[in-house]
Amino acid sequence: MASAVVVGAGVFGASVARELAGRDWDVTLVDRYPPGHVRAASGGDSRLIRCAHGADRWYTRSARRAIGLWQDIEAEAGRELLVASGVLWLAHRDDGWEAESEHVLRNEGIPVERMTPDEAAVLFPSFDPAGLAFCLLETESGVLRARDATAVLAAQAQARGARFLGGTARPAGAAVDVEGTVLTADRVVWACGGWLAGIFPGLVRLDVTRQENLYFGAPIAWSTPPLPAWVDYDEAHYGLGDVDGRGVKAASDREGDSFDPDSSTRVPFPEEEHVVRRYLARRFPALADAPLVGGHVCQYALTPDTNFVVAPHPDHEHVWILGGGSGHGFKHGPALAQYVTALLEGDESPDERLGLGPRSERRNLRSSVSVRG
Repeated sequence: MASAVVVGAGVFGASVARELAGRDWDVTLVDRYPPGHVRAASGGDSRLIRCAHGADRWYTRSARRAIGLWQDIEAEAGRELLVASGVLWLAHRDDGWEAESEHVLRNEGIPVERMTPDEAAVLFPSFDPAGLAFCLLETESGVLRARDATAVLAAQAQARGARFLGGTARPAGAAVDVEGTVLTADRVVWACGGWLAGIFPGLVRLDVTRQENLYFGAPIAWSTPPLPAWVDYDEAHYGLGDVDGRGVKAASDREGDSFDPDSSTRVPFPEEEHVVRRYLARRFPALADAPLVGGHVCQYALTPDTNFVVAPHPDHEHVWILGGGSGHGFKHGPALAQYVTALLEGDESPDERLGLGPRSERRNLRSSVSVRG
């Protein structure tokens, strides 16, 4: 029986542990915090799941595959994790990210509907279409209950035979030292999100940034579903209606200040509320004065080009580094786990663009803002 140690029980690590355990690997999943904890990028209430990735077919196919896998996971868990609300893209140009996405989605057979701004306006209780060229609705995309989904992945990994070990892990050559206990295995996967660069300084290049998600009180007509989630790629804002009574979620997708996932404060700043309110007042006028009812501070672990990191350690061929979600990784978790498992089993070769070496500049896979670095 092949063995693996997976360090990090966020969506990437928990997905890999679940996939490997389901293939009869002997798996140990390690984390210093419980799965779905508040410090993790996987620890928020909700994350979008969408297939549109501009002209990039690899990520489009991965996200589409992930939708089916998330449905399998929730069926196994006996609880809803994927809220099928649809995701609406707000296009400012006829030849931008959304048009590229539409071309790829249609070629891949993924359901998508092009709408005029006025047609899209009827989807919301209040919507100002000024400045939009068109809107693009991914009808089968939606919202994932992130914290719950991460905890479910880890629980299912354990139900399949994986062991969970709590503690702080550090590399020990090709092994893993967990507070004095040294773990060895045929494969080691470090999937530690915003902690990766500190664990492998000089090897993994990540900028960890502070990101705020705000929640606003609104009438029941603002519930998701039926309201779709929405993304404004060019203006770097996104949001969704009220899911589970949490409030209408809205956020700027611009990279925040440098952030320490262990010690930095997780209380939202008033300045960010002002930024988000300005956008809401312009696009969703009825929400202009909606009361702020909650907020959550998480982090992005940004690679220079927003591609993920999936690469072997240069000095230990059986040690793999997995991360760099760059603010758009959560949805891919179970599909990425299948890809990583194929790498670990030797059925796939590493993709250079996901490697540890220098990366060329390219369009952001999350929004139009420039990536740090």
